[in-house]
Amino acid sequence: MKLSVIGCGYLGAVHAAAMASIGHDVVGIDVDAEKVAQLSKGHPPFFEPGLEPLLTEAVASGRLRFSTDMADAEGSRVHFIGVGTPQRKDGSDAADLTYVDAAVAALIPHLSPGDLVAGKSTVPVGTAARLAELVRERGAHLAWNPEFLREGFAVKDTLEPDRLVYGVAADTSDDDVAVLDEVYAPAIATGTPRLVTDYATAELVKVAANAFLATKISFINAMAEIAEVTGADVTQLADAIGHDARIGRRFLNAGVGFGGGCLPKDIRAFSARAEELGRGDSVAFLRHVDEINLRRRQRLVDLVVDSFDGKPVGRRVAVLGLAFKPDSDDVRDSPALDIAVRLHGLGAEVISHDPEAIANARRLHPQLRYADTLEAAVADAEVVLVVTEWKAYRDLDPAMLATMVARATVFDGRNCLDADAWRAAGWSYTGMGR
Repeated sequence: MKLSVIGCGYLGAVHAAAMASIGHDVVGIDVDAEKVAQLSKGHPPFFEPGLEPLLTEAVASGRLRFSTDMADAEGSRVHFIGVGTPQRKDGSDAADLTYVDAAVAALIPHLSPGDLVAGKSTVPVGTAARLAELVRERGAHLAWNPEFLREGFAVKDTLEPDRLVYGVAADTSDDDVAVLDEVYAPAIATGTPRLVTDYATAELVKVAANAFLATKISFINAMAEIAEVTGADVTQLADAIGHDARIGRRFLNAGVGFGGGCLPKDIRAFSARAEELGRGDSVAFLRHVDEINLRRRQRLVDLVVDSFDGKPVGRRVAVLGLAFKPDSDDVRDSPALDIAVRLHGLGAEVISHDPEAIANARRLHPQLRYADTLEAAVADAEVVLVVTEWKAYRDLDPAMLATMVARATVFDGRNCLDADAWRAAGWSYTGMGR
């Protein structure tokens, strides 16, 4: 099937490459000429495990190409909308639909009767119904097909999704479902659950899922705050309650909290939309979820400052991690980068390292110092912070590292280190809620 993917950022580039890899003829369209040139050479403009070989093979096969010309979408049976919906900059917390509206407006003149426009972007409930009216004027249909990608696992999540959701209009549902089933035929053949819903439900699925995950993370971080004043160990607590099948252990890792381009802005946009609908009280708890999350960043900063007897100026701190999570170079709303910035602002001599995210961090915060190697970051450090749980950091030899630092003090912002092993190697070890 011929497909177009409008927007070739993180979501769109992965989707385009994955769809080409299963045999579709795909054109990816983006307004950024530099990005299009890079993708056309098989080079993704961001780090995502497994994407580059998939992209290179798809481009070389001729099944995938990229363009800045929306006219190249003509002739595609399905047009996927995969542009960003960032938080608005007016202080309202609402989602900015500028890019979604612009993408649909630019696509409409190139639609043919019977085409299917499939939205993948995370949007406030009610958006699809509004856009459907515009698409119908060209005789085309609109469906909402939310994505559930995890950064670091995006290729697998696209090729082997844990569920497919189709939000469709009642009067065209059979045809639209059949088309999307053809698009996702390999996944459906393996038994992937498929849910057919109305527009509103499909829009709510993604934000509801992210709200639940964010709540789970902030819950265990709230327990970490209690553990810190009672002497309990939040990691053992999480293990114990995680054995309850109703709760589960995943997303119960206490630390400095969540970040990235989805969870923070999605729960804020969800709250803002609920207020617009007159149901703000229904998700008022999400404000507390956000507050707990941000509070844990400051908690680690306070612990570091306390270790310097309240005088951090000029003290050398190695910050290991800048990305919001491992296996990603994404620093959007990253707790790790935020902590580095806060300590720098207090006068500490902060030197940061990350296997993939230094370039992105430097663009946002050129005032920080960055080390190209882990060894350079920790050299003569008085405090070492582990704030992104990269495998390279989890596997560090504490005895070896102790020979490089000025003071063997480590703060485990992700509770990802073996506390006993680090203490045995002579380190003063502090975790979060332990």
